[in-house]
Parts: sequence; C-alpha cells; structure tokens
Amino acid sequence: MYGPVTIPFGAKMLFNMVKLRPGVTIDDVELALAEMCNVVKENYGGSRGGFFAGQVFRLAGFLSAEGSLGGGSSGSGSATADHDLVIVTYWRSFEEHERSHADALFRAKFGALAAHCTESRELGYDMMWQGAYEEPKAPVQRALA
Repeated sequence: MYGPVTIPFGAKMLFNMVKLRPGVTIDDVELALAEMCNVVKENYGGSRGGFFAGQVFRLAGFLSAEGSLGGGSSGSGSATADHDLVIVTYWRSFEEHERSHADALFRAKFGALAAHCTESRELGYDMMWQGAYEEPKAPVQRALA
C-alpha cells in the first residue's frame, strides 16, 4: 500500500485541494480518504481506467523563503493556505479520470470524504518535465570561491 511510485512521462496530474470543515481533523477523515484512494487504485488502475499512481499530503505549515515569490513569502517559516490536504493523482488522460470519478462506486467513497469538507477543487496539469537524482559516476568538481 505504501511504496514508491513510477509516473510515466506524459501522464496527466490531477491536484485536488481539500478544505476540511471547522473542527474536523485528519484523524476524522483518514478512513474515508483511505477507502476512496483504495477504490481508485483497485478499480481504475492501468487498463481498467488509466490510473497510474497517487499520493496524499497534509499541509505541514512550512513556507519556503528560498522558493517563494510575491506576497506571503516573508520567510517566517510558516504558511497559511485555503486547504488542509492535497490529493495528487496521475492518469493516462483527463477523460479516463473523469469517467472514473463519474462512476457510482467512486462517487460513494468520495461522498463519505466530502461530508467532512467545505470545499474540494481538482485542477488538471500536463506534465512538462520529470527527472530523478542519479549518483554521479565521478566526483563532482566544485569551483572555489
């Protein structure tokens, strides 16, 4: 259930920002979230529906002073956002994603999560680049300052 994922180049990424109702905690939604994710993985994966992989993240409250631009990047080290969780999924196509999410089985599981939320927005992205660190074969020479 937990392990590394492989994302083929050209995959479509769906980024779903989830805002929990006031007073609802991650513990309150953990089971509903797990059941929904499992339904996607088991029923819409690969040739059955185009799902490649997914990840769920909880907002950690960290704001990168080095990687942020514009308003709100004061470098204070904490962040506010209009969401509590993100669900990141990778699909062969947006059309396959939409078919899976229109299915009654998915809608029932998503409904159980949605009952604890005030908002969920899912945005689709086209992959432009991906890469992974590779250990250098020879020592890296660094310029002296």
